[in-house]
Amino acid sequence: MSDTQTMIENRPPSVAALFLERVAKTPDAEAYRSPVPPPSGQGPDEWRSLSWRQAAERVDAIAAGLIDLGVRPEERVALASGTRVEWILADLGVMCAGAATTTVYPQTNAEESAYILADSESRVLIAEDAVQLAKARERRAELPRLAHVVVVDPDGAAPAPGDPEGWVLSLADLEKRGRARLEQHPESVRERVAAITGDQLATLIYTSGTTGRPKGVRLPHDCWSYMAKAIAATELVTPEDVQYLWLPLAHVFGKVLISGQIEVGHVTAVDGRVDRIIENLPVVRPTYMAAVPRIFEKVYNGVAAKARAGGAAKYKIFQWAAGVAREYAKVTQDNFRRTGRATAPFGLTARHKAADALVYAKLREAFGGRLRAAVSGSAALAPEIGYFFSGAGIHILEGYGLTESSAASFVNPGEAYRTGTVGKPLPGTEVRIADDGEVLLRGPGIMAGYHGLPEQTAAVLEPDGWLHTGDIGELSVDGYLRITDRKKDLIKTSGGKYIAPAEVEGQFKAVCPFVSNILVHGADRNFCTALIALDEPALLDWAAEHGLGGRPYAELVSTPEVTELVQGYVDRLNQGLQRWQTIKKFRLLPRDLDIEHGELTPSLKLKRPVVERTYQDLIEDMYAGSRES
Repeated sequence: MSDTQTMIENRPPSVAALFLERVAKTPDAEAYRSPVPPPSGQGPDEWRSLSWRQAAERVDAIAAGLIDLGVRPEERVALASGTRVEWILADLGVMCAGAATTTVYPQTNAEESAYILADSESRVLIAEDAVQLAKARERRAELPRLAHVVVVDPDGAAPAPGDPEGWVLSLADLEKRGRARLEQHPESVRERVAAITGDQLATLIYTSGTTGRPKGVRLPHDCWSYMAKAIAATELVTPEDVQYLWLPLAHVFGKVLISGQIEVGHVTAVDGRVDRIIENLPVVRPTYMAAVPRIFEKVYNGVAAKARAGGAAKYKIFQWAAGVAREYAKVTQDNFRRTGRATAPFGLTARHKAADALVYAKLREAFGGRLRAAVSGSAALAPEIGYFFSGAGIHILEGYGLTESSAASFVNPGEAYRTGTVGKPLPGTEVRIADDGEVLLRGPGIMAGYHGLPEQTAAVLEPDGWLHTGDIGELSVDGYLRITDRKKDLIKTSGGKYIAPAEVEGQFKAVCPFVSNILVHGADRNFCTALIALDEPALLDWAAEHGLGGRPYAELVSTPEVTELVQGYVDRLNQGLQRWQTIKKFRLLPRDLDIEHGELTPSLKLKRPVVERTYQDLIEDMYAGSRES
């Protein structure tokens, strides 16, 4: 048996146990950093650190406080908060109490929040602030099992007339109760952790489905313990790394990063404010981070827009450098695959060195200057964007997984990564491709099932443990997986041709620096069309340069000049597509797609049915007068 197999098979039953092991191993090492805004609100944040010992003191207090509130093993404690260090401490506190965390996105409205709290039968809600408290208070009549709301930021979140006694308390109050309990029963938390079995429920994550009510995915403690050990076995991260964590922790992708960090023991800087990413990167100077493709697309569009604003000569240099980056990445990756060495011909290497001095070095500095690798997941990254960053020295390792598989089932292996694939399965995870091309997974990371939905569980989880992912994919002979599309998203035209819309959409994002979101439509139609939302800052910059400055986005997208601009990029896209894949018509949307209107999931995935319903009139207008066959 290999060392990796031994490490994975001899894993403890829970991340709670792993956390206690980590604290015992490196009590005084830095565990977390988090920003504290200046009292005046002006100037840079101060970043404060917690050692593993300090983190454990707070985790113990939270766990003991929950036990004092009467929370029993496997009972649910909901967490409705943005990404912040208190989220991690609270989640660990829930697990160390033997209970289970129900994750709730802070953007979720009161109605859906109440549904999740009721369906999960959550006994306690840990709410970030007065806004999250208000949602629970508004729907309290529907939540008879919700005994307490613990508020992290207590400003404006005092108990109100009509609240049951003790219903609202602050996180500080909870920790105070916990410390008092530990004085009386010092082993109460350790006893709970020792009693946890691998099959006990640890986390209930509600999938943000494109239709109907979200389903609660039941992930037992063993899923997270396995993920922690499997991530460590990949050796992608080391104890010396500094991770920048901004992803929503209510999402499985963010959650799995916590488990991996505890096993490896590196520092994590935590700040979920997406609008501060660009500002934080040079301060945190991460060596490792994870993101969704939309972030890399926005960075790429921003760099292109900045170059364009610098004048024709500067933009020409950027376009040349982008081409060199892609060529260099493709050649070096191909050579590494064949020979084990990432080499390139002398002429290409010389051009790459010149482009590095002019463009790539500045881009790496924007990421903090120390980034070894970035993991991309949750949706497909357009390969041409991946090749651009790869050639610029920012190595994006695509990964793949689902909520139902605890997020990380595949990841690209370090130096041997291949842009356009999601890499190889994590140690201990099995994969096979069904006759219809669907990817099937089996292993310790697979869910126990959907909460209270046995029929829906049986529809995706076979008795022998194989999970139907709903994704179509291809495996290379040496085990790299390429996802081609969602099974349900494949388009069949009225002419009988199958089209993977995500593939076409990804190619458009690579050729058009102005695009924010695109939806390709064509199911049961005789040609393909597209709904396109543009990146507002990039468009406004372009407009200022072309005599259209001062006009709002919605007005600009209705002008012939902008339509002509986008048409040029659509024409470029079509040149590389099969005839039946080409975009014959498109419409520009009056605003970008967003989470608030329900068109994107909180992890920024496109909700196709919602977008198609919202803009049905634009779709029908594109097909008006055409002969449907």
